[in-house]
Amino acid sequence: MTISGNRGFFFFLLFCIYSGVVLIRGDYPFRNVSLPWEARVDNLVSLLTLDEIQQQMAFGGHGSQVSPAPAIPRLGVGPYSWNTECLDGDVDAGPATSFPQALGLAATFSPDLVERVARATGLEVRAKYNNYTQHGLYGDHRGLSCFSPVINIMRDPRWGRNQETYGEDPILSGILATSFVHGLQGNDTRYVLANAGCKHFDVHGGPENIPVGRDSFDAQVSDRDWRSTFLPAFKACVEAGTYSLMCSYNSINGVPACANGVLLTDILRTEWGFTGYVVSDENALEQIITGHHYVNDNVTAAAVAIEAGVSLEVSSQNTHNIFTNIVAAVKAGEISEDTVRSRVKPLFYTRMRLGEFDPPDMNPYTQVNVSLVQSPAHRDLALEAAVKSLVLLKNQNGFLPLKQRFNRIAVVGPMSNSPAVLYGDYSPTIDEDLTVTPFGGLLQLSDVTVSEDGCTDPRCTIYEPANVIDVVKSSELTFVCLGTSNMIESEGNDRADLELPGKQLQLLQDAVTAADGKPVVLLLFNAGPLNITWAVQSPGVVAILECFFPAQSAGTAIFMALTNYGGVSSPAGRLPATWPLLASQIPEMVNYSMVGRTYRYFEGLTLYPFGYGLSYTTFTYSELRTPDTLTPGEDLVLQVTVTNTGEVTADEVTQVYVQWINSSVPTPRLQLVAFNRTTLYPSQPQTLTFTVKASYLEVYTDNGWEFEPGLLLVYVGGQQPYQEPSVGSNVLDAVIVMKTGR
Repeated sequence: MTISGNRGFFFFLLFCIYSGVVLIRGDYPFRNVSLPWEARVDNLVSLLTLDEIQQQMAFGGHGSQVSPAPAIPRLGVGPYSWNTECLDGDVDAGPATSFPQALGLAATFSPDLVERVARATGLEVRAKYNNYTQHGLYGDHRGLSCFSPVINIMRDPRWGRNQETYGEDPILSGILATSFVHGLQGNDTRYVLANAGCKHFDVHGGPENIPVGRDSFDAQVSDRDWRSTFLPAFKACVEAGTYSLMCSYNSINGVPACANGVLLTDILRTEWGFTGYVVSDENALEQIITGHHYVNDNVTAAAVAIEAGVSLEVSSQNTHNIFTNIVAAVKAGEISEDTVRSRVKPLFYTRMRLGEFDPPDMNPYTQVNVSLVQSPAHRDLALEAAVKSLVLLKNQNGFLPLKQRFNRIAVVGPMSNSPAVLYGDYSPTIDEDLTVTPFGGLLQLSDVTVSEDGCTDPRCTIYEPANVIDVVKSSELTFVCLGTSNMIESEGNDRADLELPGKQLQLLQDAVTAADGKPVVLLLFNAGPLNITWAVQSPGVVAILECFFPAQSAGTAIFMALTNYGGVSSPAGRLPATWPLLASQIPEMVNYSMVGRTYRYFEGLTLYPFGYGLSYTTFTYSELRTPDTLTPGEDLVLQVTVTNTGEVTADEVTQVYVQWINSSVPTPRLQLVAFNRTTLYPSQPQTLTFTVKASYLEVYTDNGWEFEPGLLLVYVGGQQPYQEPSVGSNVLDAVIVMKTGR
């Protein structure tokens, strides 16, 4: 007979007592691998004192004073390191393969690729964890619990952390977050490779520091915007099985996110059924007092955060942080001990699923070793990801791909030969020996390649034009490498505008003038959109390639894309966010209404629209097949044929949008509901089948999400319908009747 849950523990303990068995370390029920996980967790937490629980919840990192969570020697429980970052590789933990920053991964429109990148990252995190623990090393960035991915919506192009996101669309973000969670956490039925932690929950997306600081900002959001824009990707993350979410710095309609019971309990746990742990952003619990002035003292702050749903605190070297007041809060009657114990349980459940309390030979992940770090397979994957992330914005008269070798080329600009500017924020440790800069990658194009920064740093506040003009004049082809870097857009660092930094535009103009009719190609390294109107309109700039932050394989990936290396490297990335035509089109950063923001609600002209990206070939769509009607709860299944009508093998990103006609409530002007990245040979047709979740077709009403009768307009193609500028392919459409009955 199998006894489970608390009854199992009860009978197990009775057996021990009446048999005279002394419970030693190996005999505790929490180490009994035949018991259910929940029963083991209940036993372990029941053995902890309140002081021990306080230490486990208070020491989530950051810094040696607050990481790792301490050992509990009397139970044989070791220390544990919570604070690990895995956004685009294992961060600050020694050597690691560096993949393109998240926004670049989003531009691939490839859930499969994101999952493979996350799996490789998880394997390297696990390998180094195994190595660290074997040597008794603990602390920040040495554990298995990742504070990644970032799935906030890129709602404002000036936000400093746009680079960490998957773009401006909630469904795209949710799908890629699902892939990341599945990849990082592995596919073993019993053990987790490394656990994901989706952040920042919620209504977060600027400001960082312009015009006000994030530590005290109160995001005023309507229920409709909250539910239809800011929550969906997090719900997808929960449904994917993430073990953790991180609550954000900001308040939501007057209540700090990390003390917000509506968010962390009513929505997250009651509505969505989340059973994992919530961790605070660094110092966010202190800011409940100092930034938001929501409560006045540490004891009350600890109580309100725990009551709302927080299990773990991250603070900066503060041994007297908020959660070191948990015992005092219980003694003061501000929080019950039962609530505290319930909050610590997900921490130990996570550690159990990672394999900490089972015999090592049961867990296949204990065999993962550091030979995987920067392995040839992982380096190849980093290169594949970088190539697939590149977005071709301009290709005047089909100048690209390059088909010849040149006598002399110039690679100029502050991003031309500096490894550091090629990596986004929260990147792995930079290995310059394994980093290929644009200059390094483009050496293969010519007999003589000359590099000239022109600026002293990426800000380009000091610019000396003479050297740039000299090298451009004597070259047949010039590549100008411009952008931002973490100096200009990053955590804590918003942009005041969308302009090219400092004197970068002047550098580009000088290069075009000096080229005197010879071609100039612009390479961009940035996250948020840039005002490159001059380059778009200038006939001297023959091509523009958006590179984002491609990391270690940057130069090689750029060379492959510019030359269509192997005949299969045509750029096929698509913009995961709208590039405004004018800065005046952007609402104020602190305005959290979605009116006028992102392709879903923006009505004006764009420099480049969401989903935009050129190719070296052309595609044509035909034979769209959709049902005539849909009923509540019914998925939309459609088929379309796409044909490569050009002469180059290339990937196409097919995009499916819907538009609600005559809805009784406000809805997006368009909503992406499905997409597919497909490799097609010249003249090859392929029929694609899409299944659109019924939930994607619902609208948010005063009663919540509902299937609303009416007409649904469906668009299928390689771009948005009627978009300008166009990529040249056609878009098909169909009308479906949404019916409540047969």
